[in-house]
Amino acid sequence: MKNVITVQNMRASDAHTIAQYVPSKELMQRAALAVYRSVTWKGKIAILTGGGNNGGDGYALACILADHGIPCCVYRVSDKFSEDGRYYHDMAIIKGVEMRRFEPEDTLDEYDILVDCMLGTGFYGQVRGRYRPAIEAINKSPAYVVCVDINSGMNGDTGKAELAVKSSLTVAIGYLKVGMFLGDSLWYIGKITVADIGIRLVRQNYFLAAVEEIVFPNSGLSLLGDRVELLTPGEIEQMVWGQQTIPEAAQTVALKNKMIVRVLGKHSLVTDGYRTYFIEEGKFPEEITVTYSK
Repeated sequence: MKNVITVQNMRASDAHTIAQYVPSKELMQRAALAVYRSVTWKGKIAILTGGGNNGGDGYALACILADHGIPCCVYRVSDKFSEDGRYYHDMAIIKGVEMRRFEPEDTLDEYDILVDCMLGTGFYGQVRGRYRPAIEAINKSPAYVVCVDINSGMNGDTGKAELAVKSSLTVAIGYLKVGMFLGDSLWYIGKITVADIGIRLVRQNYFLAAVEEIVFPNSGLSLLGDRVELLTPGEIEQMVWGQQTIPEAAQTVALKNKMIVRVLGKHSLVTDGYRTYFIEEGKFPEEITVTYSK
């Protein structure tokens, strides 16, 4: 059974870990190291970076590649930096990493591996600015695409995306995010690996589990041989007002009607109103492994 968390929980847990246990630069280094260990690096490599800490992960990864004698080119899609991002950007320059400013007319067809470090889990809405042509260029490329934490352009809570990077591999930093199992994620995410970098959760949200693992302690029922109410995502959304995610809406329906709700779809979720589980079945996720970088 694996934790699946919301964007807000990730932010709070990250801040708690930095304040009490691990400096932020060390966490960024661990994230980059986990990405490095998750990929077989070969051919021409490019890393596309944004202006936040997701971009910082990309600069830290460029430093690690340089330390191992693996050349790469970093395309800066934003001219902004987070504090830690600027630190690793400057270090990458010292190590001789090639830096370019991504321009809308640039193509990425010459690369064998592309790493998406542009927009993190906090993104929502429409993709704007240079991020839009950058995502389009990645999706047109025949390269092996690695997304760091989540696919740029995807909402980390709902999985919805007006435009997002299509990945061969997504390296979730710390924990799986709710949006990786909802909305449009099926069309964008290939394989998933979870990079355990030592972030300590402040609370639990949801869980990824096999059907046989799911027993609801508050009801005494399990999914094996017991009655479960089957609803589609559309039916759930019609039953609840507001901006709730599908897991939140399913929990509301389960509590109100005092029943276990199973939301149908390629990546199912089940709730009894107290705990929500994403069911590990079918072909999604194709693969979930855990990479430790501590």
